[in-house]
Amino acid sequence: MTFLAIDIGNTRLKWALYDAARPGAVLHAQGAEFLDHIDRLADGPWADLAFPAPLSMLGCVVAGDAVRRRAEEQIEERFDCTPRWVMSSAAEAGLVNGYDHPTRLGADRWVAMIGARHRMLSQGPARPMVVVMIGTAVTVEAIDTSGRFLGGLILPGHGIMLRALESGTAGLHVPTGDVREFPTNTSDALTSGGTYAIAGAVERMRQHVKAHCGAEPACYMTGGAGWKMAPSMVSPFELVDGLIMDGLLVIAQQRAAAA
Repeated sequence: MTFLAIDIGNTRLKWALYDAARPGAVLHAQGAEFLDHIDRLADGPWADLAFPAPLSMLGCVVAGDAVRRRAEEQIEERFDCTPRWVMSSAAEAGLVNGYDHPTRLGADRWVAMIGARHRMLSQGPARPMVVVMIGTAVTVEAIDTSGRFLGGLILPGHGIMLRALESGTAGLHVPTGDVREFPTNTSDALTSGGTYAIAGAVERMRQHVKAHCGAEPACYMTGGAGWKMAPSMVSPFELVDGLIMDGLLVIAQQRAAAA
């Protein structure tokens, strides 16, 4: 029984087809489409899949109801399965939601934390965690040893920072610069400033978690731009491709077991 996992972010729809709805499942196919192009999924990337059509799917979406409905139309057109979407809740899959209003936490953040906790427990004893997603926006989450989400940061990603500087500052234009310790041109100064701003916020959260929990946290980084940030981090981070997909597999398995 194949399983379809979908992550609809602010910029792209990412999808993955697995041989089963469980952590560690074999990945058959995957892809990504910019949101402007998701209407061609059924007749494009999904049309010629050389695997059985999925009988179940689970996804998370932060892009809004209109985009979600467009994705659902493609799923229903191509596959014989009902679209199901994760909503943040008070607790799921071993994670407890400490947000003031649990349902207002972004589903992508919730799912990524669930995926990270499963990964951490598979590697050894329980530890606190810092989970970072680097995308259009950057999120930095804190989870204690018991699996309680303590809270998190949201800050602009590189692109938003640079566009804000371009629109609000005379004479600055979005650059293609390098990250340097001592930038000596404007392009490098802007790129380095944005990178170190993110790295500094992440490091501050790591320090908060260590002080609060009395233990060094396991640190995970994911997201389309994670590879750009990894070399500039102060503390070691494990770079994980597809942490949201991992979380969707964990949730799907646990929901199936509880049904």
